[in-house]
Amino acid sequence: MPTVLEILTVSSGFLTEKKIESARLNAELLLAHVLNCKRFDLYLRYDKPLTDIELENYRSLVRRRIKNEPYQYITGNCQFYGLNFKCDNRALIPRPETELLVEAVIDETKQVNNPSILDVGTGSGNIIISLAKNLKIGEFTSIDVSVEALNLARENAALNNCEKINFINASIFNFEGQGKKYDAIVSNPPYVSQKDYNELPPEILHFEPEIALTDKQDGLMFYRMIVQRGKDWLKQGGKIYFEAGFGQSEQISNILEQNGFSEIKIKNDYSHIPRIISGVKK
Repeated sequence: MPTVLEILTVSSGFLTEKKIESARLNAELLLAHVLNCKRFDLYLRYDKPLTDIELENYRSLVRRRIKNEPYQYITGNCQFYGLNFKCDNRALIPRPETELLVEAVIDETKQVNNPSILDVGTGSGNIIISLAKNLKIGEFTSIDVSVEALNLARENAALNNCEKINFINASIFNFEGQGKKYDAIVSNPPYVSQKDYNELPPEILHFEPEIALTDKQDGLMFYRMIVQRGKDWLKQGGKIYFEAGFGQSEQISNILEQNGFSEIKIKNDYSHIPRIISGVKK
């Protein structure tokens, strides 16, 4: 039977031929899942032969990957901000760039006494759960129009022993703020325009939920609505935080300015793309 090293060499070459990005990383992550170990543990098992069952299980996962199914959906989990999240097609896969959004909120909110935070479009719950785990004390509310996404978010909250979040099935169009005033509103809304949607990579286009990706308009509709409605839910001096798509930072800044927000900040992601935008309610 082939060893761990042998099967990794063959499968990473196969994935490369099929034009799968980061082929070696994908091969290792899938094999670690099959062997129920951490990826780095594979280096200690290079000489271990795979059993027939392990080999067939691994091959079945590789077959799914070459059909462009994201490895996070194949393995059913992903890491985000140091936490483990259940991951499936009920919600978007958490991205590393979004960790910058969480980081910005934590850095600017940790001095607030018992902060109240609203997460709009929670998806898998990765943002609000990471905030709740790191800020520890506060009131945390999340809304999402998708019942399936909310169920996934609740599962992730339980997985991370974080039961203090109030998950609400609502959209930005019908949510009324629960009569509260929030210290911060945070959102990674659907920001792909209808024009750009069909040009997305197949891993995204054919597997991740369309409702979480595009507003079917210009990609800015949800920013406008969140700012327009959210400013009434923020406390004086409260802040709004967004993740933005490529080339959207100036337009989102204008939306914030037009609605009376000040101290607008833009932070670049790891690729030096303007990604995180925030503003303060005057």
